[in-house]
Amino acid sequence: MGEDERKERILDAALVHVPFDGWSEGTLRAAAADSDTPLALARALYPRGGVDLALAYHARGDREMIRALAASDLLAMRFRDRVAHAVRLRLAAADRELVRRGSTLFSLPIYAADGARAIWGTADAIWTALGDTSEDLAWYTKRASLSAVYGATVLFWLGDDSPDHQTTWDFLDRRIEGVMRFEKAKAACRENPLGKAMMAGPFKILERIRAPRMPSDLPGGNAN
Repeated sequence: MGEDERKERILDAALVHVPFDGWSEGTLRAAAADSDTPLALARALYPRGGVDLALAYHARGDREMIRALAASDLLAMRFRDRVAHAVRLRLAAADRELVRRGSTLFSLPIYAADGARAIWGTADAIWTALGDTSEDLAWYTKRASLSAVYGATVLFWLGDDSPDHQTTWDFLDRRIEGVMRFEKAKAACRENPLGKAMMAGPFKILERIRAPRMPSDLPGGNAN
C-alpha cells in the first residue's frame, strides 16, 4: 500500500471519531487502530496529529470541489455565478460537524496560520479552476477577497438551519456582490485623472508585484 493510499485510509477511519474527540491525538490513535496501521507509522504520516488530519480533510474537500467544477457547465453562468457555484460545491463536499470541529481547532493561536493557509488554498483552487490568468497584483487581491468571502460564508453556514441552506446562499450572493462593487470602484479609480496620477506616481511600484511562478512560492498555494 502506497503512502498516499495509507494516508487516505487513516483519514477515512478518523472521520467517525472527530465528532466525539475533535481533530486530536485521540482521533489519530483511534484511526490508526481502526485502519490496522501501526501508531508509529500513523504519526509519521501525520506528524502533528489532529491538525494534520484536519488539513488533509480540508485538502480532500478542495480536490472534490475541483472535480465537481470540471463537470459543471460553467460557460452557461455569469462569472460571479461561477464563483458562487464553486463555493457551494466546496461546502457540499464538507461535513458540517467536521468543519465545526476544524474551525474550533484553527481558532487557536498556535494553528491560526494553518487555518488561514487552508482557506487561501481553497480560494486559489477556485480561481485556478475558473481559469484565472492574473500575473500581477490582481493575483493576490482576487485570492484575498475570495478568502474573506469563503471564510465568512463558512462561519455563516455553520449556524444556518434554513431549508437547503438558502440563507447561506443569500449571504454568499451578498458578499460576492460587495466584492464586485469594490472591483468596479477600483476600475473607476484607475480611469479618473487622480487615479491615473497615483498609479503613475507613488503606486507605480505596485506594477512590480508578480504572481508566484510555482504554487510553493506562496505559503497556502494550492499544492495539493
